[in-house]
Amino acid sequence: MEADVSEMRNELQSRDGLWRRIQLECQKLYTELLKIKEYKDMQEIQVKHQSSCVQLTEQLENKNTELLLFAERQEHQEEELNKIRNHVYREKQSHCSEQERMKTEISDLTEELHQKEITIATIMEKASLLERQLKMELETKHKLLTKQQLLEFRYQVIKSENTHLKEMV
Repeated sequence: MEADVSEMRNELQSRDGLWRRIQLECQKLYTELLKIKEYKDMQEIQVKHQSSCVQLTEQLENKNTELLLFAERQEHQEEELNKIRNHVYREKQSHCSEQERMKTEISDLTEELHQKEITIATIMEKASLLERQLKMELETKHKLLTKQQLLEFRYQVIKSENTHLKEMV
């Protein structure tokens, strides 16, 4: 969207330049029109022939026609420029609202991530505690197993002695 906005800005700037050139051309034409009017007035005084007056009048009309065409083009350019400005404005507004939506979404996701990190930390603490408890229970069971094996060994020894004593009796 930023590329589109930049492209539209460039287009606006180029159209603005074109607009300014048209205005300068209009000013030149207006100046030229004034000069032609002065020239025409001088020619009417100096020249007595009708044909030269008609010719100057035709030239003046041509220039007036050109000026009118330029004025129409200028109006058309202004309309186009306004359309482009409106489009750029809408795009900018759309872009801003999209940025706000993304900021809100990022904020929500960050909060969710933070909550998950807290949950993970709590689970890790519980897992560590359970691991320590399990190790302690395993040590206790190992001691009990060792004790049981020792008792079983003694029992076998006593049983064997008992059997031996019974045989002797």
